[in-house]
Amino acid sequence: MHFDAIGRVPGDPILGLMELYAQDANPHKFDLGVGVYKDDQGLTPIPHAVKLAEQRLVDTQTTKTYIGGHGNAAFGTLLCELVLGADSTVLGERRAGATQTPGGTGALRLSADFIAQSLPGRGVWLSDPTWPIHESIFARAGLKVSHYPYVGADNRLDVAAMLATLTTVPEGDVVLLHACCHNPTGFDLSQDDWRQVLQIVRERRLLPLIDFAYQGFGDGLEQDAWAVRLFAAELPEVLVTSSCSKNFGLYSDRVGALIVCAADAEKLTDVRSQLANTARNLWSTPPDHGAAVVATILGDVELRALWSGEVEAMRARIAQLRAGLVDALAPHGLAERFAHIGTQRGMFSYTGLSAEQVKQLREKHSVYMVSSGRANVAGIDATRLNSLAQAIADVSPNY
Repeated sequence: MHFDAIGRVPGDPILGLMELYAQDANPHKFDLGVGVYKDDQGLTPIPHAVKLAEQRLVDTQTTKTYIGGHGNAAFGTLLCELVLGADSTVLGERRAGATQTPGGTGALRLSADFIAQSLPGRGVWLSDPTWPIHESIFARAGLKVSHYPYVGADNRLDVAAMLATLTTVPEGDVVLLHACCHNPTGFDLSQDDWRQVLQIVRERRLLPLIDFAYQGFGDGLEQDAWAVRLFAAELPEVLVTSSCSKNFGLYSDRVGALIVCAADAEKLTDVRSQLANTARNLWSTPPDHGAAVVATILGDVELRALWSGEVEAMRARIAQLRAGLVDALAPHGLAERFAHIGTQRGMFSYTGLSAEQVKQLREKHSVYMVSSGRANVAGIDATRLNSLAQAIADVSPNY
């Protein structure tokens, strides 16, 4: 038979964790595995600004026709302004443009195929560790994947090792950087660190690919864009993958974009022609609904203000959960050991817990997180911080 030689691929570990969580009958279980924002009720809410924008679209939209290879034009324009700044010189010189994609993952896939097809021979450098899908997306595009150090065995950000390795990267290679809220560790570079990375990228003539999946979840919508805007202002060519899944709550609508900054408007047109051609063979044209929602919000003063407030509320809640967990660990003598949780940014934290401790947390306390010790802080129930701290203390020796 045709399919007889086809084997079975192991299931995704995070999806498998979701299944285990669903099967657990413990009413006091914790889901710290899947990477989605959750509110105090354990739900992934739809922002009110999104619901209002959707209602407006229902009332006013007149067609569901295709939207073209680069997607919703208003979405692309407004997202570029959100990412690069409304007063960006790059935008003023028409050197930047967005190609809409199915989520941030789609933007990464488009960038991978673009690099493979239009920049042959270039390798891609990823942080160690990084989001696991980064590894497979670029490898499947046929690109050589290498790594630069980021977080060491002591669960600390190792900027010195990162910079030392970047100085050895072959000229012309692509280096993927996390703009903020590093996934999976939560450790972010300081502004001084970013300036040092920029200097190496410039000297080595590397192409920066900045993954920007969590704008607004670190220090704020404008603050989180600082590194992206620095690189765009200082370098002639930059790639940025942007996602609207988290900050707009549009996970299932798959809204993202690959933003390209080129040396001049003419070269941008060349690059965008290649991206449209590549996208044609991936998904033809992207879905419009979510992009239309984002464009409606960003293009309306009142809706944008409402949405900005909702993003800030989510950001503040995550920061409070981080601080609250460190405080809850203090009576167990673990505040110093886990102090990094309070200084990390975004939804994820490399807790420093071992795979065995993670297993004990799951089996003894129904606390579910990835075996690497990565926890989704946004999945914590604020009313049960003490219970979570007790469980962590139970599996942590010498407390």
